[in-house]
Amino acid sequence: MELATKKIVLRYHWVFRIREGWGIFHQSLLGKIGLVLLLLFALMALCSYIPPRLDPMYDPMTGVDPKISHSTGPSMRHWLGTDFMGRDILSQLLAGARIAFMVGVSAAFMSIFLGTAIGMIAGYVGRIMDTLLMRLADMIMVMPTLLVVLILSSLFGQLNIWTIVLIIALFRWPGVSRVIRSQTLSLKQRPFIEAARVAGASHLRIIFRHIMPNVLPLSFLYMTFRVTSAIIIEAALAFLGFGDPGTVSWGMMLQWVWKTGHMFKAPYWLLPPGICISLITLSFYMLGRAMDEVLDPRLRREQEAG
Repeated sequence: MELATKKIVLRYHWVFRIREGWGIFHQSLLGKIGLVLLLLFALMALCSYIPPRLDPMYDPMTGVDPKISHSTGPSMRHWLGTDFMGRDILSQLLAGARIAFMVGVSAAFMSIFLGTAIGMIAGYVGRIMDTLLMRLADMIMVMPTLLVVLILSSLFGQLNIWTIVLIIALFRWPGVSRVIRSQTLSLKQRPFIEAARVAGASHLRIIFRHIMPNVLPLSFLYMTFRVTSAIIIEAALAFLGFGDPGTVSWGMMLQWVWKTGHMFKAPYWLLPPGICISLITLSFYMLGRAMDEVLDPRLRREQEAG
């Protein structure tokens, strides 16, 4: 009976924390603006499947308007105009939103998963493992991700989009791992961890049952910032000509603008992908700042005092 009561209390404790966190988030103007922008881009990504189904002419990669063979401005048939081949820019912009979400969220999730796992192991297991993992993190951290990907691209040719995602994830976990390690070292000394150890809990149970739930909110906070860096890295690679030629991303659109000599001739082609890259990274940054207020009571007190 007592055990069942404790489980109910624990369950409603998490419900209370979620409701309290949502209330704090709802009061943040940055958080609400970021959420609205993010929902707008999510809607764009979902709508990217509609134009090609209406008419093959609106396929972002292979669709070409038979009446147009060059870049034209906005019209009723093409709301944002067409590129140098007569392809619809709006369809490419919608497809770019889908690629941005795929690259950003996938790379961020993998890097946060690696960073959280390695950080908890380094902080909990012991000094030798801690030293080995943190020295590995230091070596990877000093390597410039964009430069390494450029070198790999020059050696092996243009990389697949999922290869780019994997490389970004492998080079972006060290910073997260150091933060999670510090948090784990602090949690390991708490009384409830000592009580669990005395009660006979295994190391795996302590890590997954007691430590991981306390570090996951911090991991999700860092994930919002990792999404922005992943999107920017992919856009930079595509703009420099090292992106996946089989996908239409915003960086690839900018590369086509520059390569065909329309950089200063077609603002209707240049501005939309650039603005979208800026706004989607800004939306994730705003969400991260709002989540920081939710997770850090000291930051809330400072803002209220200010």
